[in-house]
Amino acid sequence: MCAAVALAFLVPLALSLGDRAREEAIADAARRSALVTGALAVSTEPAVIERAVAASGGDVATRPVVYGLDVDTGSGRAAPEDLDRARADRRSLVADVAGGVVRLDPVVLGDRVAVVEVFVPDAALGEGGGRRWLLLGAVAAVLVGAAVVVVDRVAARTVDATRGLVQGALAIGDGDLGARVEPSGPRELAEAGHAFNQMAERLVAARADEHELVADLSHRLRTPLTALRLDAEALESDDTSIGTFSEAELDRRRGIRRIRQAIVTLEGEVDVLIKTTRKAVTHDAGPATCDVSEVVRDRMVFWSALAGDQNRPHKVFGAQLRIPAPVPRAELAAALDAVIGNVFRYTPQGTAFEVAVSRRDGYVAIRVDDAGPGIADPDRALRRGTSDQGSTGLGLDIAKRVALQAKGSVSIDRARLGGASVVMLLADPEATPRPVNRFGLVGRMAREGRDQKGTGRRWPRPRPGER
Repeated sequence: MCAAVALAFLVPLALSLGDRAREEAIADAARRSALVTGALAVSTEPAVIERAVAASGGDVATRPVVYGLDVDTGSGRAAPEDLDRARADRRSLVADVAGGVVRLDPVVLGDRVAVVEVFVPDAALGEGGGRRWLLLGAVAAVLVGAAVVVVDRVAARTVDATRGLVQGALAIGDGDLGARVEPSGPRELAEAGHAFNQMAERLVAARADEHELVADLSHRLRTPLTALRLDAEALESDDTSIGTFSEAELDRRRGIRRIRQAIVTLEGEVDVLIKTTRKAVTHDAGPATCDVSEVVRDRMVFWSALAGDQNRPHKVFGAQLRIPAPVPRAELAAALDAVIGNVFRYTPQGTAFEVAVSRRDGYVAIRVDDAGPGIADPDRALRRGTSDQGSTGLGLDIAKRVALQAKGSVSIDRARLGGASVVMLLADPEATPRPVNRFGLVGRMAREGRDQKGTGRRWPRPRPGER
């Protein structure tokens, strides 16, 4: 292909150079003829003409020949019809003859017309043709060699880039989600490399999101598991080693033991599932709204039954009126279950708790207070996957993610009952926007700065057994 392109370029160039050499040889003949025609215009004396012919240069075979005068300037080569045509037309012409071409220039001398002939041999017409073709052949060889080298380098880059894409795809297919490619090669392959890396990043994010969803859904199983465990603990003893029992009683106690063992096993499996699938990703839920009061009343029906079994005093405040929140109902219910479930899990039986709902200043607040030992490190408790009690550490993080989804926040403080107070703030979708006040903004920024430094959430001293 490269050779064909070089030939297509160089062959016309060689022909053009050959034509130029021919034109230059004929132009030289015209110059030599002009010396003789100029002498004829001055004088027709034989001596003058012979001197002009000798002055034109060249060898004897190619010196000008004058026709139509009684001057012996040598034998000519032009055909009689070409001489007649030059005299009749009275203009210069070039005619082919054996061994080359002749240039005929007519000169009007009164009632006579003389013709000056200059012979140009084939060697002069094609002078330098061999060297010219040799030079062009060398140029063609250099061009073909350079094209081969360039094409080889470009092809090597293309092959390397393609091989990198293939290896990256195979690595992703084998489960190595950290595999990436270095975009290189032609622009199209480089763009394909960038697209491959973006696809790999999205695949990692999607898989992490899937794992996180599994972890969160698994954590939600803790609510019914807690209820089953508490119910199982309320059953009679399953000890069959002491005393004499009937077959029916033995079967009943063995059934109780199996139930308790199954619950322990199931809780262990849920913990393993959560810990092995927990990842840190951002979850973007779709827009939805729900009634906070309705969710609180519905969930408290469930938790009130468990609270009655454990002799836990409990109260609900502010859940009578409709209070909207910009989160899906299922998400808010899961967050509320996570917070209340912590109360049942980490406080002794008989510990009082209360749930309060309020709405003001553009926010909806859901507060869960208990009379337990409290939380020693609120900031650590709000970090995902962190727990001092051997659990998965996802409970408060679920509440925090739901609050962030509703453009709010979660805070932990000392409760009025003496234990922990977990407050979820959700943006009120029906609140009227307030105009921005410069001084109010400065004050809010100062308060946020103090909160970030942790000066408003630290308790003076932890209590024994705090979670």
